[in-house]
Amino acid sequence: MKPMCHFRAEGSMEMSSPMHSVMTKYMKIMKMHRCLLDEQGKQTGVYRSQHQILMMLSEHSNVSQKEIAKRLYVSTATIAVSVKKLEKGGYITRIVDKEDNRMNQLCLTEKGKDMVGKSREYFRNVEIKMFQGFSDEDLIYMGQVLDRIYDNLSQIPVEKDMAEREE
Repeated sequence: MKPMCHFRAEGSMEMSSPMHSVMTKYMKIMKMHRCLLDEQGKQTGVYRSQHQILMMLSEHSNVSQKEIAKRLYVSTATIAVSVKKLEKGGYITRIVDKEDNRMNQLCLTEKGKDMVGKSREYFRNVEIKMFQGFSDEDLIYMGQVLDRIYDNLSQIPVEKDMAEREE
């Protein structure tokens, strides 16, 4: 089944600079990638934010909701909603922390591990298609450019109120 991801051509929109043009293309690619992942979520019943939690648990077993929220840069309330859905779906279980009864450690069930395997395969296939025709050198250079962009963005101070609103 082909995903229902439709994007308008830029057409008449005048680009004010090469930077703006690159940024517009980057955002368009990110939206298309997100749309493909959302389509996969519709088919599996496990959506993007839930997949992120499952992937994190596959790499870091028995972590708390608070730790997941911290690593994914979202609020604990946001994680709580996804965790409830994942637990109800049988993908994860909660284990009471032996040292602190108020804390729950989350871990994958067999169903959760199976979903992680299927997700990794899907994501890998998307990546292969996304970078079809790119050489290793192209990818290394692109990675270096993205690292520079990330470093530049990291230097921009964020107002405390703005950072708190995003949580």
